[in-house]
Amino acid sequence: MQIHSLNLKTETTDQMIAQLRAGLPTDSFDQLRQGLNLTDNALAKIVQIPKRTLDRRRAAGRLSTDESERILRLAQVLDMAIDVMGSREKAEGWLKKPARGLGGKIPLEYTDTQLGALEVIALLGRIDHGIFPG
Repeated sequence: MQIHSLNLKTETTDQMIAQLRAGLPTDSFDQLRQGLNLTDNALAKIVQIPKRTLDRRRAAGRLSTDESERILRLAQVLDMAIDVMGSREKAEGWLKKPARGLGGKIPLEYTDTQLGALEVIALLGRIDHGIFPG
């Protein structure tokens, strides 16, 4: 399993789960923030990590399991958007603009829940197959 936007690669799903349980390094947050061209505060809001908690995690060097899962979820959305849109720049632009397929909601903001992220992934799948406009 490979998550390009986090430079994360494991051989099996079990290994990825073990990494999530141990907590991803806080560098994962920073890699995702840079990949999406967001501020700390903007990404922290999307992945639901309060700023003070993020500061504590950085001091410890690791995110919690729940925080790691939310970072991974958003990274998977970003990776799929890059694949579908053809470039990081186009993916970033699409993720930050209202999407017709989401009723005018902004995909990046919609990914703050598991259900929302799944809907964004489904929309990207439809776009990739030429079924639905972005």
